[in-house]
Amino acid sequence: MNGGNSMFTRFGVTFQKGDIIFCEYEPGDNFYLIQSGRVQILKIMGDIEKTIDILQPGEIFGEMAILEEAPRSATAVALDQVKALEFNRENFEILMQGNPQIALKLLKLFTKRIYDQKRRFMILTLDDIEARVADVFLMLAEKTSSDMEGIDKREFATTIDDIAHWAGMSPAKCREVLNHFLVQRRVEIFPDKIVVKNINDFARFVSSKRKYQE
Repeated sequence: MNGGNSMFTRFGVTFQKGDIIFCEYEPGDNFYLIQSGRVQILKIMGDIEKTIDILQPGEIFGEMAILEEAPRSATAVALDQVKALEFNRENFEILMQGNPQIALKLLKLFTKRIYDQKRRFMILTLDDIEARVADVFLMLAEKTSSDMEGIDKREFATTIDDIAHWAGMSPAKCREVLNHFLVQRRVEIFPDKIVVKNINDFARFVSSKRKYQE
């Protein structure tokens, strides 16, 4: 990255290990490009801290601040001493002109975010609650690596609360649906994962419900 040093004197920030870079729910208008060190992205669920991601140098976080004036959706913590470039709406344009590769990276991120939001919305448009839960597993399966293609049985390191959140229903209702799938031998439920016996079976089920609604 050319001009890395001058960029750092202008936009550089350093966080010490354990520093909270920003908190979930607080308003945010800055985003960061990590130069060195790792950043943990986490959500607080009840009393539990849940790690969503661990970001490495070269990765960008907090970028939704540029797209929408919404509060932070997660908390960011420095896992090591972190050096980063900090940008906001005002200096974003300077960055776009001076660093096309960062601009491109951001565009790709935005596109992915928008796709993810659309995909989540598709789940919520299903009337049938069983189809909604099945579609959450399809969404999660789409995120896994392509070398899983053709393998029917899939494991998801996820909780009933997570599934409920994506399916737009209460955890109790979600548990009912999953128990029904359990009885049908379509899933196996463990404390730290849920196993779907045949992901293609869920795909057929969801698409039949979608067609039925059209």
